[in-house]
Amino acid sequence: MTAMTTTTATADTGGAAFLRLLIAATAILVGLALLPAVVDPYQTVLLTYGLVMAIAALGFNLLLGYTGLLSFGHSAYFGTGAYTVAFIVRDLGAHSMELCILGGLAGTVLVSALFGFVCVRHTRIFFGILTLALSQVLWSLAFKFFWVTGGTDGIRVAYAKLTLLGGLVDFAGPGSFQRFVFAYYYYVLALFTLATVVMWVIVHSPFGKALQAIRDNETRASFVGISVRRHRWIAFVISGAFTGLAGILWVPLNGLTTPDVLYWPFSGEIVFMSVLGGFRTFAGPIVGAVTFNYLKTAAVASTEYWQLLLGVVLVTLVLLLPSGIVGTAMRLVSRWTR
Repeated sequence: MTAMTTTTATADTGGAAFLRLLIAATAILVGLALLPAVVDPYQTVLLTYGLVMAIAALGFNLLLGYTGLLSFGHSAYFGTGAYTVAFIVRDLGAHSMELCILGGLAGTVLVSALFGFVCVRHTRIFFGILTLALSQVLWSLAFKFFWVTGGTDGIRVAYAKLTLLGGLVDFAGPGSFQRFVFAYYYYVLALFTLATVVMWVIVHSPFGKALQAIRDNETRASFVGISVRRHRWIAFVISGAFTGLAGILWVPLNGLTTPDVLYWPFSGEIVFMSVLGGFRTFAGPIVGAVTFNYLKTAAVASTEYWQLLLGVVLVTLVLLLPSGIVGTAMRLVSRWTR
């Protein structure tokens, strides 16, 4: 009887916590939906960039935060998605964003499955070095085969030629940029919401719990029957697909795909987004990505030595908030509640 009472109380507590989380998420989503009405188009574009990078950080954190694998090569999957969109628009003459997403995801899953098969055989620093090396191989190919990739000039992808929702929304005619900014913001917001829900389901599923078991104790996880290498490979592919989706959505905003998105510093930015927000929390990478995007924009606008300024600010934040922005906030709220 006591055990049943305890179980019921635990279920009630879990249900109440989930309800509070759902209410908070709904309020944030409504706020994001209303934001373009009260801010200028430039701020809307910045927030769109932040949401795109939040999708990439969510994917990356499936490896770092939930599987315990630190990848220094996630720019490879971001760049694969970006270049696939550029090739589809330039070489196939397609203009549907949905077709670009399908093609980009297919290309990204193929590359991440191949790279993951090689990388998950190793852990710790060996895993990180392998991911970095493989991403640099893609960067070298994009840089050297300039007759295919455009080299440092990149491949131009004009937003005016793209359509959304199967051609229902286009950007031809006067005022196209203004219409693109607002329409694409809501398009990215919808995909960000979908990606967040899917990732939430993944990390709270038995598969996600198995990943956390592998992260905490690989030997014990293998003893209870978890296929460690297979779970890591699947997590690697899912992580790459999310990051590739971010690269796909990034292209129309940037308008140009260059080898820079395949270079190792871009992978470092993705890592730092997760660490800044708090990679031990689900919402941490989202907050970290949006915050990093605004900090980088402000630093670039402030001084020509923006790399130095941004580095100092980020190092200071990491030292002051060792568990990240969200992790620190949760700890303070918990202390205040007690």
